[in-house]
Amino acid sequence: MKLAVPDLISNSYFPAVAAVELGFFEEEGLDVTLELIFPVDRCYQAMREGAVDFVGGSAHSVLAAFPEWEHAKLLCAQAQGMYWFLVMRADIGATRGDVAIVRGRRIGAAPWVDMGLRRLLTAADIDLERDHVTIAPVPGAAGPGVNFGLTAAKALEEGRIDGFWANGMGTEVAVRRGVGTVVLDVRRGDGPEPCFNYTMACVAATDRLIDHSPETAAAAIRAIVKTQAALKQDPTRATGVGRKLFPPAEAELIAELVRRDLPFYDAGISAAFVTGMNRFARDVGILRGEVPYEKAVATRFAGLWKG
Repeated sequence: MKLAVPDLISNSYFPAVAAVELGFFEEEGLDVTLELIFPVDRCYQAMREGAVDFVGGSAHSVLAAFPEWEHAKLLCAQAQGMYWFLVMRADIGATRGDVAIVRGRRIGAAPWVDMGLRRLLTAADIDLERDHVTIAPVPGAAGPGVNFGLTAAKALEEGRIDGFWANGMGTEVAVRRGVGTVVLDVRRGDGPEPCFNYTMACVAATDRLIDHSPETAAAAIRAIVKTQAALKQDPTRATGVGRKLFPPAEAELIAELVRRDLPFYDAGISAAFVTGMNRFARDVGILRGEVPYEKAVATRFAGLWKG
C-alpha cells in the first residue's frame, strides 16, 4: 500500500511518516510505503485515481479531488490545528503578531496551502489588492521531490521573497540562519481565533477503501495513534527517522520540532473542527454546501482515536 505526503522534510506530516519508518503500520499488518507528491492537491488526485491508498495531508485539501466531500473521508488527525507559520525576512524588522507587515510584500506559499493565509489575512483586515500583498508559489518549488519548507527558507535567504507561509522545518531553518522572523504561529495562539480550525494535518482515504476494507482503515488509524504515543513517550525516536530520510542538518532538528508539537498530537477529529474547516472552505470558494460531520469524517472509527 502507498501513503502520499506533500512534504517530507518537515514536522507537518511526521506522525504518518514515522508510522511507516518506526514499523507501526507493519505492526498493524499493513505493508505501507511513502510517496512524496507535491503539491497537496496532487496527493488527493493520486488517491482518487487509485495510485495511492492514503494521504497524509491538510484536511481541507481533500476537496481538491473530492468536491463536496464525495467519496473520501478523514480517518484521523496527525495533530490538531492549522500548522503553518508566517515568516518574514529578518531585515524587514517584523515582530510577532504584526500582520500588517505583509503590506507591499511578496509571500511564498504552496498551492492550497496559500488558502489558509489568504483567509487569515482577510480576517485580520488585510485586503490583498488594496494593500499590494502578493501571495504566489515559491521560486524553485516545482517538480517531483520538492520539499517546500526548505525551498522557501532558501528563497527567503536569497531575497527572492519577502516572507513565506510554510511548515515548522522551513521556519526553524530560516530562524536559525538568522534570515527569518516568525510573525504568526496559529497553533500557538497567533491570528484570529477561527484560523486554528481552518485545517489540520490528517490521514484520509476513499470511501471505497473504507467500505470495502474497514479493517485496513482501522489498522491505519491504530498505527498513527501508536506513533503519536511512541513519540510522546520518547521524542528522540524522531531523530532516527530523520537520519533515514532527511539531510543531516534537518535530521538533527526534527526531534525538537516534534517535541514542540506533542501538545497537539491527538488523533481525534471533532465536529467543531469540521464546522470551522467547512466554513473556511466555503469562504474561500472550494465548498458550496453544508456538509454533515459524518460525510467528512469516518466516524465509525472514532473509538480508535484515543488508542
